[in-house]
Amino acid sequence: MTSAAKHRLHGAFMVEAEHSAVPWRDVFTRVYGPSLALVCLGVWLHAADALLVSTMMPAIVAEIGGIRLIAWTVALYEIGSIVAGAASGLLALRLGTPRPMVAAAGLFAAGCALSALAPEMWMLLAGRLLQGLGGGGLMALSFVSVGLLFPRRLVARVMGAVSTVWAVSAFLGPLIGGLFVEFANWRLGFWFFAVQAVLLALWIAARGDSAQRPTDSRPADNRPAEQTAGGRFPVFRLMWLSAGVVSIAYAGIEITALRTPTFVALGVVCFIVFLRLEAARGGNRLLPQRPIGLGTPLGAALTMILCFTAATIALSIYGPLIMTRLHGAPILVAGYILALEAVAWAAVAALLSGAPERRDPALIVTGMTLVALSIAGLAYSVSQGPLWLIAAFAMLQGAGFGMAWTFILRRATALAPPGEVERAAAAIPTVQRLGYALGAAFAGIVANAAGIAAEGEALPSGDSLPFAAAAIFLACLPLAALGLLAAARFVRAETPQGQDGAESGTEAGHEGS
Repeated sequence: MTSAAKHRLHGAFMVEAEHSAVPWRDVFTRVYGPSLALVCLGVWLHAADALLVSTMMPAIVAEIGGIRLIAWTVALYEIGSIVAGAASGLLALRLGTPRPMVAAAGLFAAGCALSALAPEMWMLLAGRLLQGLGGGGLMALSFVSVGLLFPRRLVARVMGAVSTVWAVSAFLGPLIGGLFVEFANWRLGFWFFAVQAVLLALWIAARGDSAQRPTDSRPADNRPAEQTAGGRFPVFRLMWLSAGVVSIAYAGIEITALRTPTFVALGVVCFIVFLRLEAARGGNRLLPQRPIGLGTPLGAALTMILCFTAATIALSIYGPLIMTRLHGAPILVAGYILALEAVAWAAVAALLSGAPERRDPALIVTGMTLVALSIAGLAYSVSQGPLWLIAAFAMLQGAGFGMAWTFILRRATALAPPGEVERAAAAIPTVQRLGYALGAAFAGIVANAAGIAAEGEALPSGDSLPFAAAAIFLACLPLAALGLLAAARFVRAETPQGQDGAESGTEAGHEGS
């Protein structure tokens, strides 16, 4: 799966990039410079989009309404990304990377155009789904291209450049969204990204087959394992997975005693069917065996990721809306408070990137504990203020993820059974996106039940908005508690002897206990 390449490279090679002896001038050449720009532009469109839309959301709902559907803007985007990530490896294997990347850029541009033209929220949601398909495809195919377009000695430097693009996106996404809202119109923000996607598609089409030529040190058929695995595209499994997310999200549009639990239960049934179909697929599975639960170390790791990503997405969805309405924050300030989380994540990850493997359990548990504390802090600060306290807890959340994330990947792949290492690496970004989608659906239920849109499409006044703001984050604390329980199970496991890093992983397991 291409998502595996993304996170394996982003985690393992990012550490190597910090200490690589390869000079940067070897990357910025006529041979590799255009390929580097192509990869970085694909990542940029996906990375900057999320903070751009989150920052513009207060202006969007003020014009076209749909406050009850805000959570869907994230849920549908993540569903599209999951489907695109699953499809990208197979498409790259059968068609190469240029044509799928052109198609992904086209879908992204079409989604941006649809959102820009939207007279109401339902049309914007359709655009967000297309943006998820296109952006997720661009991201996955960009990381596949890293393995195809560059020799092994340059991969670390390329991934260092990609990491820089992520950091720059965290700064520029809110700035671009805020500037369009303050000085023009939010619709122009979507058009701005649509134009970029069209230009990227034209550039890739013009490059043609040169965008997938073999490098001087890697044979043409030495592709990532995700592409050589073959197999049929998991249409029915992804349909059940998507149906589960949509059903839970639909349960939150109108809160009633019968309708809401019925659709939540239907969503749970869809996930059970998905997991059963997964278990029956043998070697063509998307996820490892027993992916959810505390029975295995890998299941505990994925459960931890699912819980914590679901518990933390609420700030991106409702944070700007509440900060601008309740605390009078300018849209740029609200956007940059979101950006502080991403900046803290990147800074702490870079600071701790050289930590030895034996420290993984302590860093994972400490990081996830900080994330749980940040949720509790946001439950108070988002509803009561002041803005600097919201910013502090947002940074704490990012620091916690930055402390733990790379080491979660390292330890999970070390604990994976033989033959499951690649699948375990692929499962981490897939479960992360699923967590964001489910967390968005759950946050929508809580927000609407708490009265975020108490009077039609209007934002509530008086005491109802602070109550809704607190309820959204308080409802996420049980998810964080379950995530901490899974983290404890994950770090206590011993690495099987005979695998790479076995001794250090075993020592780390005892130390973390």
